[in-house]
Amino acid sequence: MRVRRAVRALLLDGGALVLLRRTRPGRPVYWTTPGGKIEPTDAGPEAALRRELDEELGATAGPVRQVFACAEQSAELHRLNTFYVCRLETMDLSRRHGPEFEDPANGRYDVDLVPCTPAGLAPIDLMPAMLAAYLRDHAGDLAGLVP
Repeated sequence: MRVRRAVRALLLDGGALVLLRRTRPGRPVYWTTPGGKIEPTDAGPEAALRRELDEELGATAGPVRQVFACAEQSAELHRLNTFYVCRLETMDLSRRHGPEFEDPANGRYDVDLVPCTPAGLAPIDLMPAMLAAYLRDHAGDLAGLVP
């Protein structure tokens, strides 16, 4: 079984979370946080997170703090996701780049700002499900956790 370690951002823009609305062929639309796999060339998890924010959003963020982690397992893959809360400093979607954008078969990565409240997050299908459950209880606390 392969193990994939990933970092993901709970990226705050004012009172909203910056999320990616994923539209993929043959699958219902869902939302996820920006981030991805820690590469061997990354100096560490925070460097990987900042690289992913640049690739997926053309974004920079302020200081980060780890707030949540979860694991997902399938027959082929064990995913270890670590989530960091941070504030958006800059975003320029024209700078987006990276492997996810190279193949149209990967689908769309549309950026949405969703109110960072249980009520604001309730109508969307946020993945992974364990993150959605965490945010139902803690969305209102995130702003106070930003370093």
